Amino acid sequence: MSIRLKLLLSYAAMLVIPLVSIILISFLMVLFYRGDLQNLIGVYHTTEDKFDHEDIEHIAKEIKRSIERQPGLLTDSNYFDEMTAELKFNDSGLAVRLNDTLTYRSQAMEQTPELLEGLPPFKRPGSLSQYPVRKIDDANYLYMQVDFGVKANERDTVFIITKIDPVTYFIRKYFPTLFISLLFVLVLTHIVLTTFMSKRIIRPLQALRDAAREIKEGNLDFRMQVAGKDEIGQLGVAFEEMRSRLQQSIRVQLQYEENRKELLAHISHDLRTPLTAIRGYIDGILEGVADTPEKNAKYMRTIALKADELDHLIGELFLYSKLDMNRLPFQFEAVSLAPFLADWKEELQFELEKQGIAFHASIRLGPDAYVSLDRDHFKRVLNNIVQNSIRYMDKPRKMITLNVYRENDAAVMVLADNGIGIEPDALRHIFERFYRVDESRSAHTGGSGLGLAIAKQIMEGHGGIIAAASERHIGTTITLKMPILPRD
Repeated sequence: MSIRLKLLLSYAAMLVIPLVSIILISFLMVLFYRGDLQNLIGVYHTTEDKFDHEDIEHIAKEIKRSIERQPGLLTDSNYFDEMTAELKFNDSGLAVRLNDTLTYRSQAMEQTPELLEGLPPFKRPGSLSQYPVRKIDDANYLYMQVDFGVKANERDTVFIITKIDPVTYFIRKYFPTLFISLLFVLVLTHIVLTTFMSKRIIRPLQALRDAAREIKEGNLDFRMQVAGKDEIGQLGVAFEEMRSRLQQSIRVQLQYEENRKELLAHISHDLRTPLTAIRGYIDGILEGVADTPEKNAKYMRTIALKADELDHLIGELFLYSKLDMNRLPFQFEAVSLAPFLADWKEELQFELEKQGIAFHASIRLGPDAYVSLDRDHFKRVLNNIVQNSIRYMDKPRKMITLNVYRENDAAVMVLADNGIGIEPDALRHIFERFYRVDESRSAHTGGSGLGLAIAKQIMEGHGGIIAAASERHIGTTITLKMPILPRD
């Protein structure tokens, strides 16, 4: 059974059961108070403008019987005073008309003379008549007439005038209409609410079902539009978030696959270059081209150099792969950056002097500036930047500078050189793997194209930032930023 059918059945049950209960209870209450069904029918078989009042009718019949037995009571004011006192409890009064003259009226009628204007004429002896309710001065009155013909040519009438409660009169008069209208409104409201709630529940569920089918078919290029803050709306939001993340993960997977293919292509290219050189020199030795000890030693040194290049490239590839998969553990520790950089400067300066490169360092950082870093991996970042600068220097006087200072809560390290510089179009790609400014990818400058990519991965692992700026034929500047640890 579908949810829609279950909801419709439950809503129908919520309508039918109270409705049947109301009708049954109303029927039983009427039978209890009216005695039987025939009395209930009799209430509404009277003219709609009439009003049933048993107590008043009972008193009228009693007056009719008494006067028929004792006609002299028509002129006995004491008798009518007694009847008036009895009628007073029902908010009623009396008026007696002998022939065409009013001979008696209750005190209440004397205060409201309009009640006696336009009284109905005599009908016939022994008749008891009830007239439609009349409205006088914002009040409703019921007229009951009892006619007597005690002597020939006499037309005597007793009028009983009763003030009717307008609310009670209205309810009694229009009860069937009101009851039917109430049932109609109840059914209509139930249908409208059922339709509305079904749409609010069923339509979002249908949208979720259609979305699930789209995902099953492999289509993720859509967006869930499930509004509302209820449970179904929250489910729709969660479903849309799942779809978005799934789409993103598939895109990342496709990108990884594309990167893997590109990586294999670059690896095969970069590994083939030293291997080809090694194979060529080995073939030269085997074929006797190196026919002197000097040539043989030169070939062997070249083979060893290419083997070192190959080993370095494999090491770079291995390191980058581990960094890319976040599988390289960092050994972080709180390090005072100024002494660390001072020691690294001493080591680097000795090596650069042997290559004829001037190195100047300005470390304007206090000893209390601590950063969280892995010493070995951060040294690799600095060394990769320096090696990249050395590789692309073309000035007679080669120079590298290091400028270190504090900027708010970060330590800033700026490494600059006076090399050939980088074109603006190429600058934004220098941190990509296997990217070389030299488009020919020749090996005359060396390098694997992974140095700056590895530096970026390590900096990101340290929560730092690496950025580059360059000007053609003037030089390149690499800026590193590391957050300074708060000190107690």
